[in-house]
Amino acid sequence: MIRPKLSLRRPLAILGAAVVGLAAAVAVAAPASAHHTVIKGTTVCEPTTGKKIITWTVTHSERDKHATLVKVTPSINSPVSNIEGTVLAPLGKQGDTVVGTQEVAGDQTGTAKLSVYATWSKNGRITDKKTNDGTADLGRGTCEQAPPPCVSASEAKFKHTFDGPGGKATVELVGERPLCEGVEQPFTLVSYFAPRPEFSVPQYVYGEPDTDTIKAGQTKIELNVELPDCHTQVDLIWGGRDQVIEEIVKDGPTYGNKKLGSPGAPGNRSSGPNGWYNGGSKACQQPAAEFVSNCDGSVIVNLSNNGKISKYPVEFTITAGSWTKKVTVAANKGETVEVPAEHAAEVIVTADGFEAKPYKWQRPENCELPTVVAESDCESFTVGVQNPEGVTPVEAKIVYGDKTETVTVPAGETKTVKFKASDAEAAIVTFTGLDIEPFEAVYEKPANCGGDGGGLPVTGAAAGGIAAGAVVLLIAGIALFFVARRRRLRFTA
Repeated sequence: MIRPKLSLRRPLAILGAAVVGLAAAVAVAAPASAHHTVIKGTTVCEPTTGKKIITWTVTHSERDKHATLVKVTPSINSPVSNIEGTVLAPLGKQGDTVVGTQEVAGDQTGTAKLSVYATWSKNGRITDKKTNDGTADLGRGTCEQAPPPCVSASEAKFKHTFDGPGGKATVELVGERPLCEGVEQPFTLVSYFAPRPEFSVPQYVYGEPDTDTIKAGQTKIELNVELPDCHTQVDLIWGGRDQVIEEIVKDGPTYGNKKLGSPGAPGNRSSGPNGWYNGGSKACQQPAAEFVSNCDGSVIVNLSNNGKISKYPVEFTITAGSWTKKVTVAANKGETVEVPAEHAAEVIVTADGFEAKPYKWQRPENCELPTVVAESDCESFTVGVQNPEGVTPVEAKIVYGDKTETVTVPAGETKTVKFKASDAEAAIVTFTGLDIEPFEAVYEKPANCGGDGGGLPVTGAAAGGIAAGAVVLLIAGIALFFVARRRRLRFTA
């Protein structure tokens, strides 16, 4: 029997086809088992900031290779921390995972995506590279920022009350939250002397300003200051004692918007009335004037600006008829002005805060008085009036018989009036404006009218007094004589 010879060609062809098919199958299945990263994201709300925080966790698929996270690309444009550039250990070993965070706006919703481009290496040789994506659910709602438990200095708001005429004020923190620990805000109430009841300068601090501080545990303060008994300004200011301006002068610093209730910062951070006041019913000066009359008719005016509240110079105006003079007296000083006699009949002094009272010259009691002299002869009777130096002119009225003459005698001069001798025994001399008794000048005709006449002494109020005194002394002498004689007789007996 002849058996056919077996051939291996067909089985080999079948086997070759199978191998090729298996290789193709493996080639097709390879992508399912390729190197890759695993990216997961979770989202939470951060109430202190009102932001949403995405936490990204990245690991990879290879147990025998390292993965380098070359680049990360977020779908939302905000930085992702800690991931880019990280080298991951082989899967299953320590360091095979990295965690990073990304902060996004609190109103972001939907899905956030993170793309990671990575390479794998073994023994220092890159074996693969790939980009993979992960997502995080941002939710549908908005992240609400929770209020902090306390208020910072920059966020604090206040409200205030202000009683300028009473020198009182209060300041209070607005809201239920206190100032944060260590945060303090001082306020100060200060009063001033002022030259006018409206804003004017210069101003000087009166007394001691009152300062208190709002801080943790103290949400309201009360401030009180004394006011001067004159024109004043009171200010409620933002800040402590070191912010007080001791003297407010022209072109100098002022409080501006530091006053509470001002339109600008920081004063506008407190709501309430205007924290400033100008008023007062009288001037912060104590002007005074004293008058002294001189014998010569002039008047000395002593001006002063003294007293507890005298803080400003005073301009006095002195007027006497057509004569005027202005004098400025500094605080707590004095000045003396002499008004000439020819103008000093009535003197008026005026000044701000000083009540004008006219002053009339009055002859001082110690002024030397005028004297009268007389000279008689057979045919005439001459009467003279002598006025001393340093006194005012004097007007004398001389009456002799039916004749009357009036003379005005300047200081240091003598004026005479000559009358024809008559049967009248004396001339009466009276002085206008002088509170003295009239003088009596006696005419005594000389015994021998053929010779020279002789002078006669002045009689009248002064002469009569001397005569009366002489009589009293004479009587007293006689009485003493008899008393002494009687005592002597008793002694010798």
